Amino acid sequence: MDKAFIKGLRLIETLALSDTPRGVSDLAAELEMTKSNVHRLLQTLQGLGYVRQVPVNSCYELTTKIWELGSHVIRRMDLIKIARPAMTLLAEQTGETIHLSVLEDTDVIYLDKIESAHHIRANTSVGARAPAFTVATGKAMLAQLPDEYLERFRPHLRAYTATTRTTIEALRSDIELARAQGYAVVPQGEWRDGIAACACAILGRTGELVGAIGISGPDSRVKRKQLKLIAPQVMEAAQTISAALGYVRR
Repeated sequence: MDKAFIKGLRLIETLALSDTPRGVSDLAAELEMTKSNVHRLLQTLQGLGYVRQVPVNSCYELTTKIWELGSHVIRRMDLIKIARPAMTLLAEQTGETIHLSVLEDTDVIYLDKIESAHHIRANTSVGARAPAFTVATGKAMLAQLPDEYLERFRPHLRAYTATTRTTIEALRSDIELARAQGYAVVPQGEWRDGIAACACAILGRTGELVGAIGISGPDSRVKRKQLKLIAPQVMEAAQTISAALGYVRR
């Protein structure tokens, strides 16, 4: 184990449980560390925005950054709970694999999943990542963001399959179509061969992007015509989750 990392975490925990700002000597005594070690860790944490120094007595306290990170995790947990009923209904309606995803920079992260009852199905794992520009949930979320956001994909564009979009222009065309339709489709696998998918973005109370819900399955079973028939059900599921999060369509 990384001893410095462990000491840093112990320092954060101690500050989090303290009712008042703490001095270097006080912290060093409680944590059984040298004052120079504690001071060095505090300087690092301060540089990263986790700790601030109180000018009056030169003591240290945590900033709200830990709270902000924790709130982000809680929001994701809330999203999973709120989305589950709509995901379950969509799974029953389509018989295919259902994904709940969020966007993190240029990747989607799969928060939750309901497996298809079919023996042959999409192979993904909760907690796994995929390049957002290659999957339906990613494109559905990108359709909610400004065009400038697409520029961050430029260094990452590469072919994972024969149908992967490898230029910003091709990707922008897909995003514009998703905006016009209200949903995104990937009729042939762009991240993994042979996977077709349809997805729609989930919005929060103020219309901000929260995540996306989508269905996926083998393109030998889920063909283009079927994706169009499934799309209204996917959109309804996304709208149901968005409404539960407080979003009101205007």
